[in-house]
Amino acid sequence: MWDAEEHIDEFADGAPMTASPRLQIQAAAPAGLLSSAAIAFLEALESRFGETRRELLGKRHQAPFAFLTATAEVRDGGWKVSPVPDVLADRRVEITGPAEPKMIINALNSGANVFMADFEDSLAPSWANLVEGQLALQGAVRKSLTWQAPDTQKQYRLNEKIATLFVRPRGWHLEEAHALFDGKPMSASLFDFGLFFFHNALECAARKSGPFFYLPKIESHLEARLWNDVFLFAEQELGIDRGTTKATVLIETLPAAFEMHEILYELREHSAGLNCGRWDYMFSFLKKQPDVLLPDRSQLTMDRGFLRAYTQLLIQTCHRRGAHAMGGMAAQIPIKDDPAANDAAMAKVRADKLREVTDGHDGTWVAHPALVPLAKAIFDEHMKTPNQVQRTRDDVKVGADDLLKVPDGTRTDEGLRHNVRVGVRYLEAWLRGQGCVPLYNLMEDAATAEISRAQVWQQVHVGLVSEEKLDQVMREELAEYVGGCFSEARTLFRALSLGDSLDDFLTIPAYRQLLHAEAVSQSSPSKES
Repeated sequence: MWDAEEHIDEFADGAPMTASPRLQIQAAAPAGLLSSAAIAFLEALESRFGETRRELLGKRHQAPFAFLTATAEVRDGGWKVSPVPDVLADRRVEITGPAEPKMIINALNSGANVFMADFEDSLAPSWANLVEGQLALQGAVRKSLTWQAPDTQKQYRLNEKIATLFVRPRGWHLEEAHALFDGKPMSASLFDFGLFFFHNALECAARKSGPFFYLPKIESHLEARLWNDVFLFAEQELGIDRGTTKATVLIETLPAAFEMHEILYELREHSAGLNCGRWDYMFSFLKKQPDVLLPDRSQLTMDRGFLRAYTQLLIQTCHRRGAHAMGGMAAQIPIKDDPAANDAAMAKVRADKLREVTDGHDGTWVAHPALVPLAKAIFDEHMKTPNQVQRTRDDVKVGADDLLKVPDGTRTDEGLRHNVRVGVRYLEAWLRGQGCVPLYNLMEDAATAEISRAQVWQQVHVGLVSEEKLDQVMREELAEYVGGCFSEARTLFRALSLGDSLDDFLTIPAYRQLLHAEAVSQSSPSKES
């Protein structure tokens, strides 16, 4: 694996920075990753932006589901975002996955245009995972990353030509318990961003390839403004030209769908467009309207109702502003032992990508390297230019009612059982430190698990499913799953499903359990002792 000790851990210009006693790191890290200068940079980010983050989080529940009257001039104006660098002109196929060494190498070598290394929905944020991910990305930026499989001793290394790297830090709502600022956990967003930026931004800029980011879970243009302020500060501190940093915002919350123009406007110097984060968007639609029942998750397709409306509006908004409109995730994975099922799954992927490219999306997401050629072939056939920003989609007419339209469908017993299976099995893997899990021929992450547990909570909340029925389903569907963290996962899933209110994010209580398991492991005597 790439040797972290070879990395220079101070600012390139030698600017003096010392670790502040206000920020204390509560866990061990490899040499160089959390140097005094790196800690000082993190402290500077948290001290300047932490309070604003907390204030904005406090305003999230106040957001109306309407276009803002106060920002009408922004929506009506003729402004454009700044041009992206040449390396981002063509993003027709993007692959995503956790910031883990093997995944990073395979994804960068996959033939995709872009790889998004994820510290959020597909990475369980144990300290070991976070540290390993940051170290691996330093090697990836410098094209020196290697990895050896512990079981087969197979060597993995980067090709000469690799995908362009984006990094997704955790969302504004999350905190990093191992980094205490004035005795309290600092922002996980600023921690993830700050460590990557500090160690890699100058190298990315020298290679004319970033730094580039994906920004998750944003709910308002004010939250986008905060990110823009963070970028400006970070660029100034490291002596990088203003606007070098680029970021694509995932429109994956219901409130954000009403503020897409405003979000692009706030980030216009740093914008690399918007993305349809479909799975989190479904979850947000459920969470923000807890009494509005949706059909089974399997019936929620992108060609109907609120999902169709928001994708069309996103394309129109982005292209009007000269920005890329990125399509959503194909969660299917190859089914090796069932050719018929595999053909059916790939047919769904083809239909989804054909819809996206003909609608006007400039690129799309896949979860597995095997899907890269399939998605690329469809975009190559129907998008002969690097992107489709020239397609303004003036025909799109989407109002507030369209963004709230519930598609027809049913809620079935099998849908309930599938949600229970997926929710508990995903949580069990997450509590073991695995944030991206193949289940039932789909790649599940925290976003898809959120849909499952939210739908169960809703059906209990409105009286469609009793506590007794839920317990029966859990017994029947989970009887074969024992050991690991299944006991903890069952208990947590049941508590989330039966709570008086719908918890904002399952990863918040799950993170507490992850930290507890980490503490127990550290306090247990070693085998050698």
